[in-house]
Amino acid sequence: MLIKKTYIFIVKSSFLQKMKRKVTLKQIAKELDVSISTVSKSLRNSLEISEDTRQKVQAFAKLYNYKPNNIALSLKNKKTKTICIIIPEIIHHFFATVISGVEHIANESGYNVLVCLSDESFDKEVINMEMLANGSIDGFIMSLSKETQSKKDFHHITEVINQGMPVVMFDRVTNDILCDKIIIDDEHAAYNATQYLIDKGLKKVALITTIDYVSVGKLRTDGYKKALKNNDLTIDENLILKIEDIENFEPQIEELLRNNEINAVFAVNEIFAATTIKLAHKLNIKVPEQLSVIGFTDGIISKYSTPGITTVSQNGIKMGEKAAKMLIERLESEENEEEEHYRTEVIETELVERESTI
Repeated sequence: MLIKKTYIFIVKSSFLQKMKRKVTLKQIAKELDVSISTVSKSLRNSLEISEDTRQKVQAFAKLYNYKPNNIALSLKNKKTKTICIIIPEIIHHFFATVISGVEHIANESGYNVLVCLSDESFDKEVINMEMLANGSIDGFIMSLSKETQSKKDFHHITEVINQGMPVVMFDRVTNDILCDKIIIDDEHAAYNATQYLIDKGLKKVALITTIDYVSVGKLRTDGYKKALKNNDLTIDENLILKIEDIENFEPQIEELLRNNEINAVFAVNEIFAATTIKLAHKLNIKVPEQLSVIGFTDGIISKYSTPGITTVSQNGIKMGEKAAKMLIERLESEENEEEEHYRTEVIETELVERESTI
């Protein structure tokens, strides 16, 4: 004979605040101290779960008017063996190398890879995630768009994670989202690049960077400033060029070179570095005799420019491989995990010396 039990739940006030919004599988799992998988199976009355646990989960869900998210449930029951990587733009070689690393590990593990482009747009990033988080893929690897970082609005990522779909962030990440992350130490890499120039006797070092809301640009700016400060060199804001419009920045770099006495440039990507060299030639400034240039990302542009560009290598392939491994490990172990422990892994960088520095 089936005996109905009465359950008394002691719920934290923080949980009650969340209940003003839609209750998720993840919130129920956390409150009852069980896995998301256990909640999902209990709501489907799966015999894999003990009767007592099933009744407790179902009673809790009913009490807080939980409405089953068919998308989330389907994700738990049906694996597509496809993962998606969302990149903010395609002009930088770095992102191509990350994709290559992701595909290598994914294909080895029997997964297909779908590549999406946010084009630095918050709306496109949201649309990509909402469109694919319907059972089309198993998980996301992503680098945030400029607009998302500017808005500081990460609701679309939170919603996907709350559905039980894992997300791994790389390069441009945020501390506001709890998930696995792969980064380099951007500040330390920029510090070392700037210090390299200073050690060459170059004291007038300019910086060409992005606006501060792009996380990696801000960190690289901090590293540059720290190197100057530690060498008792003045931080001249006139020598720091922050570029927002990636389509129309040449006049700004030309103005920097024309109007300031500088003998070195540290650029936070290889496109800025190559453009600096091109404009230096236009202004009859010899590289590296009169101007040393260091870039960031050891891509095709850095290798085949004239002169070749000294650059910080981000090891994009390794970053992509690590991101894919973390995501696939999460996908293949989450059924047994009662509690989530997120990791942030740091990839080592190296300075590749070429002819653009003395």
